[in-house]
Amino acid sequence: MSASGVCLPLVVILLALARVSHALTSDQASFIAHRQLLSLKENDDLPADFEYEIDVTVTFANRRLKRAYVALQTWKKAIYSDPFNTTGNWDGPNVCEYTGVFCAPALDDPSLDVVAGVDLNHADIAGYLPTELGLLTDVALFHVNSNRFCGVIPKSFSKLILMHEFDISNNRFVGGFPKVVLTWPAVKFIDIRYNDFEGKLPPELFLKELDAIFLNNNRFTSTIPDTVGKSTASVVVFAYNKFTGCIPRTIGNMTNLNEIIFLNNHLGGCFPDELGLLENMTIFDASHNSFFGGITTTLTGLKNVEVLEIANNKLTGLVSESICSLPKLINFTFSDNYFNAEDKSCVPSQTEGKFFGDSGNCLPNRPGQKSGMECYPVVSRQVDCSKSCGGKGGSTPSQPTPKVSPPKGPKPTPTPSEESPKQTPTPGPAPSQETPVSSPPPQTPTPVPAPPKDTPVANPPKQTQTPAPAPPKDTPVSRLLLLRRCNNLPVMKKHTLHHLRQCTPSLLQFSPHRHQPPSSLHNHQ
Repeated sequence: MSASGVCLPLVVILLALARVSHALTSDQASFIAHRQLLSLKENDDLPADFEYEIDVTVTFANRRLKRAYVALQTWKKAIYSDPFNTTGNWDGPNVCEYTGVFCAPALDDPSLDVVAGVDLNHADIAGYLPTELGLLTDVALFHVNSNRFCGVIPKSFSKLILMHEFDISNNRFVGGFPKVVLTWPAVKFIDIRYNDFEGKLPPELFLKELDAIFLNNNRFTSTIPDTVGKSTASVVVFAYNKFTGCIPRTIGNMTNLNEIIFLNNHLGGCFPDELGLLENMTIFDASHNSFFGGITTTLTGLKNVEVLEIANNKLTGLVSESICSLPKLINFTFSDNYFNAEDKSCVPSQTEGKFFGDSGNCLPNRPGQKSGMECYPVVSRQVDCSKSCGGKGGSTPSQPTPKVSPPKGPKPTPTPSEESPKQTPTPGPAPSQETPVSSPPPQTPTPVPAPPKDTPVANPPKQTQTPAPAPPKDTPVSRLLLLRRCNNLPVMKKHTLHHLRQCTPSLLQFSPHRHQPPSSLHNHQ
């Protein structure tokens, strides 16, 4: 075969990528990943003497900028589509002027300017991450969300020991959890949502002193490690994966936790009593799973909870006033379960500023409930949570009050599982197969509570030069305050999932650059 014949398929693929500014096809993603594999060094890491093999004729202010030049030029060659020409000015030795590249004085030598951050968010670039990016040893911020990068995260990233924020969300990365993040001593923010990572979560992840962990919309399986209880994170999102098992009882030790999202997994068992120890939690979402039993009475300890989402599970028993009257509760959705009693204060009303959702249950004298035939087999069966999830589970054995009598005779109408839904207020795909209710009835959309007054809501992603309160001097974040974007964490301890929703597309919503979701996926507003 002639040389031109060999090159023709490559040219065709590159031309196709140049025209595409949205989702990659599977073939295109495979092609890019294959090119990365061919380019990887031994063990996809950099040899110790790699930088001394570099032959660059131009001069630089210091050796670190020379290494950055090599890394960025290699990266540019690994880009196959750049529809907005974001890297168009990535030429010449002045790397600090490259679009999306930010320089700052080196932490160990303020007289040297070094590349401290890379921010290519929403550039829609297609390509891969070359091993040479391990030369960017002064980088503390690496943001490439909402692009079309494929392949794996190279092991050479373990050399980026100053990493503070790592955001590779909304791309096409594959493989197991990127364990290079476990090697970074100063990392605080990890966002790998909307990729194709799979397999188990390493227990060591929750031993890192992290502020935010976003894992949603991948293909992770297995149980949630017990080490989650040792996490220092204030926000953890497990949503839209395939996690199984129970919520670990160690969750009660997460004293910094503000928001935790289990939405749309295959989790089950009873809610652990230890949930009630999370006094600082503002958002708890365990909807679209297979939890059963009653609502643990210890939830009355959630004095600061604003959003409580437990819809589309197999929960039974009483919805009590002690939960519905929590002082800061704004949104409590317990629809599409098997509750058969609710206190008066839990009945949805027109109370301004609050939303309670109770449809699709077994509640007497309430509209939009399940039929007696569907309710009876579930609510008449007692659940002993002491035998759930290894013993000492969540609520006490479920003893529905009042009890539902068996139906006198079947009705000719079809069962609710044959009905078609009109609208689902809780985002996410239809209930998992484990849940006997496959279609929820109509319900009013859930309002999103406004963020706390003491935390400003940023505008859509823009460079900002207003620094947040100064962090400790021994972390690299102090030199990155000018690099913040709306969808990053301006103040880690103050930032919440709702604040992110205000300034960017929802954390649980597909970007227009992302491959299209299944038709059943709802946006989480």
